[in-house]
Amino acid sequence: MGRLFVVHLEGRMYSCKHCRTPLALCEDVVSKAFHSRHGKAYLFRKVVNVSIGELEDRNMMTGMHTVADIFCVGCGSILGWTYETAHEKSQKYKEGKSVLERFKVSGPDGGNYWVSHATHGVGSDADDA
Repeated sequence: MGRLFVVHLEGRMYSCKHCRTPLALCEDVVSKAFHSRHGKAYLFRKVVNVSIGELEDRNMMTGMHTVADIFCVGCGSILGWTYETAHEKSQKYKEGKSVLERFKVSGPDGGNYWVSHATHGVGSDADDA
């Protein structure tokens, strides 16, 4: 592995809860209404300091999408996924955007979001149908 270059962000931001690597600015949040297998998730216009896994087609609650998991470049933790292609016309706005699972990041106030046991098993955009 080579030298790691981390993009630094200024302003209110979300960061990896494990290693505090900056991930996204608050102003890049498109929606806080997303859900994952583990609870809340946020859709971002732009994220930094992530590596992208292999593309795969996933049948989600909102239809078929081609997505790739995203990982923190600092510690390698899986953080969420990025949308490459949305196969439904109504979902095209997601293309090129990324979802960060809330329980895997620290919020702009530095606080962590912990998963409540009630959120497990709730259907989500990330769940395979």
